[in-house]
Amino acid sequence: MNEELKSLQQKDKDHHLHPFTDHLQLSEKGTRVITRGDGVYIWDSEGHQILDAMSGLWCVNLGYGRKELAQAAFEQMEELPYYNNFFQCTHPPAIELSSVLGEVSPKGMDHVFFTSSGSEAIDTVVRMVRYYWSLLGKPDKKIILGRNNAYHGSTIAGASLGGMSGMHAQGDLPIPNIHHIQQPYWFAEGGDLDKDTFGKQVANDLERAIKEHGIENIAGFIAEPIQGAGGVIIPPETYWPEVQNIIDRYEILLIADEVITGFGRLGDWFASSVYEIKPDLISFAKGVTSGYLPLGGVLVNNRVANAIIDKGGEFAHGFTYSGHPAACAVALKNIEIIEEEKILDEVKSKTAPYLKEEWLKLADHPLVGEARIKGLMGAIELCANKETRERFSSEGRFTSLDEISAGSLCRDLSINNGLVMRAVGDTMIIAPPLIINQEQIDELISKTSKTLDDTLAAINKT
Repeated sequence: MNEELKSLQQKDKDHHLHPFTDHLQLSEKGTRVITRGDGVYIWDSEGHQILDAMSGLWCVNLGYGRKELAQAAFEQMEELPYYNNFFQCTHPPAIELSSVLGEVSPKGMDHVFFTSSGSEAIDTVVRMVRYYWSLLGKPDKKIILGRNNAYHGSTIAGASLGGMSGMHAQGDLPIPNIHHIQQPYWFAEGGDLDKDTFGKQVANDLERAIKEHGIENIAGFIAEPIQGAGGVIIPPETYWPEVQNIIDRYEILLIADEVITGFGRLGDWFASSVYEIKPDLISFAKGVTSGYLPLGGVLVNNRVANAIIDKGGEFAHGFTYSGHPAACAVALKNIEIIEEEKILDEVKSKTAPYLKEEWLKLADHPLVGEARIKGLMGAIELCANKETRERFSSEGRFTSLDEISAGSLCRDLSINNGLVMRAVGDTMIIAPPLIINQEQIDELISKTSKTLDDTLAAINKT
């Protein structure tokens, strides 16, 4: 290890508190310092090239090193580096991006409220949904239903709407008027049911919750089209049609959290279009700028927006950086590149089908209980027993209290093999940049296969 790296790691240890991190563990291991990126690859401070199959954090859709995006930020910063959208003011980048988002969004989503992140977008959803019902003279409609094991950010409202028990245990969460229903996770919870039957059964848990809490109290239901941080949980084909049927029967709002799936991840601008659902609000972030600058927001359909506009009164909510001009300029250029380079067509017709074909072959590995994928989002389930879907933790090989698990072992070996995969428990997940090509997909599959072999060998030694 060179002296410069040692110095950086020591400074990091002394001063930097990381997100979602056991800092005692981190101080013992030391941080991996990433120094540059190009295309689908990143390099660490020791010069190792790594294929980033997680697009940073689900966000670097156009890959690293896009000079056009950097140039867009630079030019905007020279002209107008910042101004707010409070006090009856705005600026051209926010205006233009609002219009462009209306063009690429699902029909009827003609309005947008800007934030700087997906978590802020989720907080905005909570405020806006309850404000909407209050405007309509139904202030008791406050309850928002979410799903177990969903992730909607880590702010107080976002962590509450999400259904992750570990987050709820820190900070007396969830906040009032948030309740959770079953997730459409067939592999972990489907038991002996076939996927279609399970999908309908889980969807009907929404109707059960509506009746339990009373339609007069329910404001809305929030869900990711595909649960990302929960483990790339792809719902059965029967799930979303049944959910939409329930939404149509009851007077509640549907909120699609597309922070991960928005802007091309499934080969369309939004996963809502892929699943043919009709959300009232869509939260977004990440891919809107390919992660080059922080930007998020909430797309709002005409039904909700018109109530806010026509009823009058102040919606007392906003952020200093809502619609930041440089971030909006980067988003505009990002969307322009996606359109000009026909990225969505490429994903839908070429790279996603090819990745799916190769990824599903990993299910033949003795360590893999299931391989699943949709668009450019995939998961493999590491199992001690393929037939029973038994986890390593459940058979006592690893426990949740151990520093290491099958998933974390696989993740670390993956990095050693020059590939970023993420571990969610014993589920390995990927979401590569949208620009990945066939040769790079072959590399991704080859390195994944080797990592599975290395993981199995390491487990057999325990």
